Amino acid sequence: MSENYQVVIVGGGTAGITVAARLRELENPPRIALIEPSEKHYYQPIWTLVGAGVFPKEISVRNEADYIPDGVDWIKDKVTSFDPEKNLVVTSDGKTIGYDALVVCPGIQLNWSAIPGLAETIGSNGVCSNYGFERSEYTWEVLRNLKGGRAIFTQPNTPVKCGGAPQKIMYLAADYLRLHGHLDDTDIQFMSPGTVVFGVPEFERTLKKVIARYGITFNTRHELVEVRGEQKKAIIRVRNEQDEIIDDKEYPFDMMHVVPPQSAPEFIKESPLANAEGWVDVNQETLQHNRFPNVFSLGDASSTPNAKTGAAVRKQAPVVVDHLMQVLQQGEIKDRQVYKGYSSCPLVTGFGRLILAEFDYDNRPMPSFPFDTTRERYSMYALKLYVLPQLYWNGMLRGRA
Repeated sequence: MSENYQVVIVGGGTAGITVAARLRELENPPRIALIEPSEKHYYQPIWTLVGAGVFPKEISVRNEADYIPDGVDWIKDKVTSFDPEKNLVVTSDGKTIGYDALVVCPGIQLNWSAIPGLAETIGSNGVCSNYGFERSEYTWEVLRNLKGGRAIFTQPNTPVKCGGAPQKIMYLAADYLRLHGHLDDTDIQFMSPGTVVFGVPEFERTLKKVIARYGITFNTRHELVEVRGEQKKAIIRVRNEQDEIIDDKEYPFDMMHVVPPQSAPEFIKESPLANAEGWVDVNQETLQHNRFPNVFSLGDASSTPNAKTGAAVRKQAPVVVDHLMQVLQQGEIKDRQVYKGYSSCPLVTGFGRLILAEFDYDNRPMPSFPFDTTRERYSMYALKLYVLPQLYWNGMLRGRA
């Protein structure tokens, strides 16, 4: 026999908790179950600053139980499959859970093994990554012991959570080396399979000046395809403008920060909810599933083509809640709200410097402040360090921001 809820939320990260909290704030909230196996909840944007030695990693973690909204049934389990024709989900311990409406937001999957040699050497041999609570500390260890040589920073050819993160740690590392007199002795190389520094021209112009200031070599159409950890060598695949492989080049390094290829989780990719690329197949404006009208998705696992950030979730959650309640109460969406693809990427460009990049689906700036946010500012750096974490813990996750 299955348990039944009006709303089942799959995933207890930023998106899941925010939606649950907003639903519970309604005058007549539905009966909600949230399925999430983790005991801990992480504020992941701070890991860039952990990797740069600004904060200890412990500042980023809280107990999941402290943020499950009152009145929500927390099912500590993993979803293994979906049956949207019957409005059911199945968990790893064999539970079958029924729903009237489903919200799918399990986050993104980090595919460390997709690059040969990476999984075996990450966290050693100077190969580091800020993508992980335990891993970010090693980035700081490698950086503070770097006295020159070559530092490589990579970006994969997949969508990633926080598209600016691969660059942020590079700028902080360059500034750290500058402050300690080692910048001129360090060859900093960025390896991107893409063709631009940043997709929004207004912010790209400033970033190009930052790159020039630090003497960084920014390589486009360059992709990390293998790591030889013990030899401290990276194999970089170079393509031409026709996307043809030109060469696989060998780059020795002293430090390499790697962002792993990422995808939707396997149980999403293998489900009837997925599109051809494996993401939850939703309308990018309504966040409603394209085939199952009582299913919604937001956050990193959805098919929306926005930058995958917590700021995007903050704008997506009210749309999901509004449309979900219309489906529950009226059977369909009658008053259509629109998510325009808003995302925010606080681009740290050094200690005390930050560009707040806010933009929509069409890469048009959507500034929240009445001043030029394409400039590097200390005020925006302070916003990232001290204001946004409080907004997250005490606002978003409480359904109030």
